[in-house]
Amino acid sequence: MTSVDFAAAERRVAERRKARASALQLRDQAHRSEQALRATGHLPFPLNTWSRKSIEAWDNIKGRTGTRPAFRVGQVDAELLDEELLELLKGQTGEALKYFGSHLRDEWSSEILLGLRIAMYKLSIWDHNASYGAALQNLCYSDARHLGPHPKPPTQWQKAWYGIFSIGGRYAWEKWNVWLVDQEGNYDAPTTRVRILSRISSLASNTHSIAACVSFLLFLLNGRYRTLLDRMLRLRLVSPSNHLSRQVSFEYLNRQLVWHALTEFLLFVLPLVGISRWRRWISRAWQKTTAMVRQSRSEEAIGQEGELAFLPERTCAICYQEQNPTSTSENEVLAVSGLSSGVVGSAQTDITNPYEMMPCGCIYCFVCAVSRLEAADGEGWTCLRCGEVVKECKPWVGDVEDKSEPRDNRKMVSFSNEEEQNAHGRE
Repeated sequence: MTSVDFAAAERRVAERRKARASALQLRDQAHRSEQALRATGHLPFPLNTWSRKSIEAWDNIKGRTGTRPAFRVGQVDAELLDEELLELLKGQTGEALKYFGSHLRDEWSSEILLGLRIAMYKLSIWDHNASYGAALQNLCYSDARHLGPHPKPPTQWQKAWYGIFSIGGRYAWEKWNVWLVDQEGNYDAPTTRVRILSRISSLASNTHSIAACVSFLLFLLNGRYRTLLDRMLRLRLVSPSNHLSRQVSFEYLNRQLVWHALTEFLLFVLPLVGISRWRRWISRAWQKTTAMVRQSRSEEAIGQEGELAFLPERTCAICYQEQNPTSTSENEVLAVSGLSSGVVGSAQTDITNPYEMMPCGCIYCFVCAVSRLEAADGEGWTCLRCGEVVKECKPWVGDVEDKSEPRDNRKMVSFSNEEEQNAHGRE
């Protein structure tokens, strides 16, 4: 037997089983109806009719699928997946629109959601009879009015009304609520018409919520219609083929759990490892390596001098390094100073609030010195002028007069301006 003949035989066997199951189900329904008629036949006229109608309504609520409805969890997960996809698209669209103005994402959020819902509806339900979430759950929409063994695709009118109510109706309801809030939130008291419309809107919202709750309870009972709109339009989510498995792949969930466990482990381990200490060690090693390479290229014996030992004393080496990160050698600095009339540094790199490094005695700005020592975290910082490792600093007292010494033996350092020099020249 060829594979084609074997597949045809399997289809024939499946059709026979479905026909036998349908016949048994019809026989069972007829038997239940006969029992209900016998049980209610002895009742008086109004009660027997009401009882029989109630039993038939209960049988209709239970549905023709018996205890084997469509996968309830899959139908609910399909709706949740659609909402998550919509939120992802909304976030990406908002990130793209922020370059045209941050106000667009907030002022046009309803219109953005409307456009995204229309695009998703056209590319999923209208074209393939299933949303993206339903397709991931191996489900598709079918016409529940068709009672045959095979599911029938929904009609164009059913899909059109579904799009109008689920997309256009939701957008119109949001705009209606926004208009009511604006009318009630004015400085003036709301008019009688606005109050009446607000009450009608609140009543309609409560009625819809109650009806949706009852519909969802019936869905949990028979698994036929997931939402109130599906029940009104007679649309059902069913599996496109009975040969497909209803088991959902948890591959993506497993990946998410593994990644979450890995991130939690790293967040716990990284503080214990001490990333800042390793970073400082690598930075210091890199500085030493670059200094050695620079020394070998220039073939000059630097000795105990730092990389910026050639700067004048009035210039803070740290400020100069931050403002000139590329000019680190003496030749480069002299070349740059040649372009600026031979002046090394500027007013922005002069020392302010001088502090003395210990034990080398080099002078830096207070903020620069403290920031570098604090970043070293007690391990010491390499001085840019002398190359020594320093761990503390103190205020510089070189320009403070010592009153215990005789005035004649004191050393004074002062700065004179041009007017004083001209006055001394005239004298």
